[in-house]
Amino acid sequence: MRFILASAIFVFAAAFLKASDWPQFLGPTRNGVYPGRSGSVGWSKSGPEKIWSHPVGKGWSGPVVSANRLIIFHRQGADEIIDCLDAKTGGSIWYRKFPTKYVDGFGFDNGPRATPCIDNKRVYLFGADGNLHCLALSDGSTHWSINLQQKLSADSGFFGLACSPVVIGNKVLLNIGGADGAGIVGINTDNGSIAWKTHNDSASYSSPALINLAGTKQVAFITRNNLVAVDPQSGKPIWEQRLSPAMQASVSASVPLLVGDHLFATASYGAGAVALRLTPKTAKVVWQNDKSLSSQYHTPVALKGNLYGFHGRLDTGPRPDFRCVNLKSGEVKWKSNRVDAGSLVQLGNQVLIVTVNGQLIHASISAEKYNELARNQIQGFEVRAHPALANGILYTRDKNKLIALRVIK
Repeated sequence: MRFILASAIFVFAAAFLKASDWPQFLGPTRNGVYPGRSGSVGWSKSGPEKIWSHPVGKGWSGPVVSANRLIIFHRQGADEIIDCLDAKTGGSIWYRKFPTKYVDGFGFDNGPRATPCIDNKRVYLFGADGNLHCLALSDGSTHWSINLQQKLSADSGFFGLACSPVVIGNKVLLNIGGADGAGIVGINTDNGSIAWKTHNDSASYSSPALINLAGTKQVAFITRNNLVAVDPQSGKPIWEQRLSPAMQASVSASVPLLVGDHLFATASYGAGAVALRLTPKTAKVVWQNDKSLSSQYHTPVALKGNLYGFHGRLDTGPRPDFRCVNLKSGEVKWKSNRVDAGSLVQLGNQVLIVTVNGQLIHASISAEKYNELARNQIQGFEVRAHPALANGILYTRDKNKLIALRVIK
């Protein structure tokens, strides 16, 4: 039987979502691709126009945008803060706070890591200590809240719980590493009850990706030691592939990426990367190694059968390099040491890179070479949150401020 394999399709029931909104981690299709017009990307030599800025507290949670409302999740003192801002002006629309006791055992940051998700006029937020909140986008009122760490005996890991939620139909899906087969869970969107739980592996710092193969939906997770696909409505396992770091003190944070009928997943710390060819029921390894594109944090983007992303670790030498890798062979087409590691937003054959050192880079990508078009310092150092690009405006945060920059005219 032959299957017609489609690219990843992320289903959003809410009709109010505009084509160029950025309602969740890595954008509307959860692969770093900007859905709006990209023909006029660019800015002056002095850098893109700053439209507004807003102070933020601790955390590495990225902004999300829907229907001209921006949500930013951060921490001030003993509270996790949710700010809803006017995406055009930065003005406050509503504000909520919830108490938290999370403490980073390594002393890096006590704020939330997970990026919110907006779906069907609701906002889903997952705190570092396991609090999952469902709020109304209109006014921030609470539909329900649940502490999954306590309820499912989930371990805090090195840096708390960090999975950015994805909503599929009437389920919120999370990788939490809970006890007794609650490594991956599906939560009912109507009341916060646990719809299903599956898998015994601990959690990673990665977030799930929805894939659609011949009309059969799967959700791919990078757990602590595996790449796993499950049915989003029942939680039933579909396939599993080993993807395990060689050391305990490790972080796997990149999101699986579907390109046609191939799924790519990458990690660091000896886990390496794997490319799989999928059918609705199976996954076959095409190649797997630790030499082609092993990314510590950032999710690559894809264009015309090639991957573009960062290889290497930020905390050890040599520094990561930016490279082009053929998806089906793992062959490295080229690599560049001119770019610090960072988050990627794809606009056709162009990318915006917000580096960990606060630079914004505009470049074109191809299998032949890296072509840098502009570079400006826009923020302070230690930028870890993924930016959002909505309606031509780039929203990005560092340790102190969220800023809005006009990058598409």
